[in-house]
Amino acid sequence: MRIVERHDREGGRERITVVPESLDDLWHLTYVLEPGDRVSGDTTRRIQRNDDMARDTGGQREPMWVELAVDDVEFAKFANRLRVGGEIADCSREDQLGFHHTLNVEERTELEIEKVWQTDQLERLEEAVEAAENPDVAIATVEEGEAYVHTVAQYGVEERAVITKPTGKGEYARPRDELFDELGAVLRRTDAEAVILAGPGFTKQDALDHLQENYPEVAETVTVVDTSSAGGRGVHEVLKRGAVEDVQAETRIAAEAELIDELTTRIAEGAKATYGVEQTMQAAEFGAVEELLILDTRLREERAGEGDWDVDANELIRTVERKGGDVTVFSGEFDPGRQLKNLGGVAALLRYRLE
Repeated sequence: MRIVERHDREGGRERITVVPESLDDLWHLTYVLEPGDRVSGDTTRRIQRNDDMARDTGGQREPMWVELAVDDVEFAKFANRLRVGGEIADCSREDQLGFHHTLNVEERTELEIEKVWQTDQLERLEEAVEAAENPDVAIATVEEGEAYVHTVAQYGVEERAVITKPTGKGEYARPRDELFDELGAVLRRTDAEAVILAGPGFTKQDALDHLQENYPEVAETVTVVDTSSAGGRGVHEVLKRGAVEDVQAETRIAAEAELIDELTTRIAEGAKATYGVEQTMQAAEFGAVEELLILDTRLREERAGEGDWDVDANELIRTVERKGGDVTVFSGEFDPGRQLKNLGGVAALLRYRLE
């Protein structure tokens, strides 16, 4: 993410001009934007012409600048765009005021956002700016006859390839080099700046030897990590051990995996932890919250007035921060976020146990 400029406005609002530079940045903006915000940028719009000077042609798309009063936001991951919909509040064509329009925000699209910014939303922008300096990471997990490739993004981990090539003896057995060749080809296509190669036993070292001989440009980016399994469980081990953080300055999902593991351990032991919005708010008011864990999708629902909490989400965050606690907003796209959702979307690690 690149921040172009910032301007204070009336009523505690601030206008920030941003340029998203990756799919991750578009995902971040999904949880920054909310109903009532003003968002503006260049777009095209189909204009109906039916006057004395021009025959109605069914409408032609014309370029224009619009400012929307936001009412809905959708992250279309597979279309590589963010859709921001709302009523046109200002426009380079006055005859379009009041109509509904959707801004299709893609990478490199300059966007102006005016709103009353919450602390966690500003931190999210700063995180996206810092993340631009981090390398893209692929995690390859291998064991005999199987290989898996996942890519790491701030919105979660995505499975990119499952490769199965039975090895050993028998009618369907294939040379191990076939498995390693396909793995090398997939990793080369991902164009990751860093690769973590993990798995049980010696298979991963054999895979690395093959990569060094046949895919040296990939091998140069590889870091080897021991895990007890391959596939999804192996990826979770890699994240939990902090291996991604060795090649990426800060990884959101690795931090989330560590926090959720600490939370579930404390809950199981009846130790310093709580979950559920009422219990967490009570802990916050007592100044007992060391780390607040809150789900991005739930936070967005509550801010939009679509949730069912009796507690104001913004007040919860402000209370935690005012009393010296930290706040982590979890991604609903990754397993730790799904675990947090099962706990009501909000929990806390505590400084001391509450009776």
